[in-house]
Amino acid sequence: MTNAPDFDDRDAAMSELLGIRSSIDNIDAALIHLLAERFKFTQQVGRLKAKHGLPPSDPGREQRQIARLRALAVDAHLDPAFAEKWFNFVVAEVIQHHEELANGGGTAGEL
Repeated sequence: MTNAPDFDDRDAAMSELLGIRSSIDNIDAALIHLLAERFKFTQQVGRLKAKHGLPPSDPGREQRQIARLRALAVDAHLDPAFAEKWFNFVVAEVIQHHEELANGGGTAGEL
């Protein structure tokens, strides 16, 4: 008698795996669409800041957002450090585009 997995069990596992991966793919697609929507609003913020000579970054708001997102992450059983890393990555991109707008660049409209 061998300890090899039964082929029916493997087929069932592969079928389940494909279903789970399909769900992950759907969530990834939703995240991309949500990020695109988020960046539409940050573009508006960047244009408004550039028009009125406001600084590209707002460290106080960023700190409040980090605290808020960390708390949301805890409630959602997500690592708050990961949530903060994600936010910092997004904010760095947003600030870069706000700086480009402030300097008269047009590439920020692409995000």
